[in-house]
Amino acid sequence: MRSYIFIMRYLFILGIFIGWATPAAAQEQPPNILFVISDDQSFPHASAYGADFVETPAFDRVAREGVLFTNAFVASPGCSPSRAAILTGRYPWQNEEAGTHGSSFPKKFRVLPDLLEEAGYEVGYTGKGWGPGDWEVSGRDRNPAGPAFQEVKLDPPHAYIRNTNYAGNFGAFLEQRSKQAPFYFWMGTSEPHRPFEEGIGEAAGKNPEAVNVPSYLPDTPEVRSDLLDYAVEVEWFDRQLAQALNLLEEKGELENTLIIVTSDNGMAFPRAKANLYEDGIHVPLAVRWGNHIPAGRSISDLVSLVDLMPTMLDAARVAYPGEMAISGRSLMDILVSGKEGVVDSSRKMIFAGRERHSSSRWNNLGYPQRALRTHRYLYIRNFAPQRWPAGSPRRIEKGSTPPMHSGYHDIDSAPTLEEMTENAEHPYFNRYLHLAVGRRPAEELYDIKDDPGCINNLALHPEYGQLTRHFRNKMTELLDETGDPRMSGKGDIWESYPRLRGPMREFPAPEWVLPMDE
Repeated sequence: MRSYIFIMRYLFILGIFIGWATPAAAQEQPPNILFVISDDQSFPHASAYGADFVETPAFDRVAREGVLFTNAFVASPGCSPSRAAILTGRYPWQNEEAGTHGSSFPKKFRVLPDLLEEAGYEVGYTGKGWGPGDWEVSGRDRNPAGPAFQEVKLDPPHAYIRNTNYAGNFGAFLEQRSKQAPFYFWMGTSEPHRPFEEGIGEAAGKNPEAVNVPSYLPDTPEVRSDLLDYAVEVEWFDRQLAQALNLLEEKGELENTLIIVTSDNGMAFPRAKANLYEDGIHVPLAVRWGNHIPAGRSISDLVSLVDLMPTMLDAARVAYPGEMAISGRSLMDILVSGKEGVVDSSRKMIFAGRERHSSSRWNNLGYPQRALRTHRYLYIRNFAPQRWPAGSPRRIEKGSTPPMHSGYHDIDSAPTLEEMTENAEHPYFNRYLHLAVGRRPAEELYDIKDDPGCINNLALHPEYGQLTRHFRNKMTELLDETGDPRMSGKGDIWESYPRLRGPMREFPAPEWVLPMDE
């Protein structure tokens, strides 16, 4: 394989050298690609979208000098399956172990960095690549995101911000690469993943009154402060992006670099991350590529992050080998169109799914869900509604069972969750806690235009029966077409995939598995 890659690089560089004979040929050189991804950031939390409590000048610059997408969605609301879907262009339910959290990444699935490297690109990543999970157990010799560049460190400004100098490592990659070959680099920050240092938002002078508290969270000073702390970590991500843009500009590489900026899933708050609701799957996305993409446009087409792999292959003029079907569709026609609003009317819906997130239930069970999102509606199918969506309410610790509300491990530990559980008996807080952790029906339907917080389940209303059936049928068609085991009676395979990264917890057996006479 290494000799093959060497030959491909040699032929690629030779082709560029020959192409330099004419200026027109030189202009056809494939672009560099910089993929920048934050960890747990929901739409619309960037100032380009009008968010008042977070300032993201670097993201705003990419959007202003390129294209801003307002309807971009992840394929899964958890980092590991979402990142695998980006790397393969395939839905999580098509990626076997890589479609769940903390497991492995089968080697048979071709990933974007490998394909670009075989075509002559120099590749690398820094920060958080694919994970959490164990790629070595599948026989891979490196993270699916590429060769790691992690040596450059810094002193973080706050507790829990990683000491990896993401932009510095990108610079180190640029210094060692061959100048004749194009590059692909994945820059993945660990921010704004929890935990946050409490109070850093207000300490930075941020105004709690500027926060738009989602309708599914209690509007209290503690929640507003928690959201401000989240905003500070979003801004740290943005500063790293700004430094990466400056590096490209200094090296004269900015205009021929396709820059894609997004996040892997929604913010780590109850009913957001690890949920298929709007704030779990709807993420920021901005794309810039010099004069190749008409600038200053806002695009409202429904796009999925599974579309990014074919988009980057398209820009690099690299053909997908075709051993396995990919589900994403290139966005290049939208990017170069010069149009705003809805550009491709055939993009009528996106799909997403979830299986296991953390170790949160008895016997390491997950919470299987699939979602369909149109411009107006979000339809969700819950395949195991008897399970707790946020994890069991209590866990077993050192042989004893702690009190209620000590579980819910599919929600990252946070001041917002603590306030809700500590006040679980209070009528005001109990409503929000139930929204976050209570059992859910087999089907959910929300009108995103009128109910962006996904509170009013229209699937329970008879007048929406026909619409619910329509979306149910559309989802069934897509899942059948893409080979979802949940549709073929083989869904239990998801429970067999081992959890190889992260803590393993014990939980009491749920009532639905106990013998009837108990």
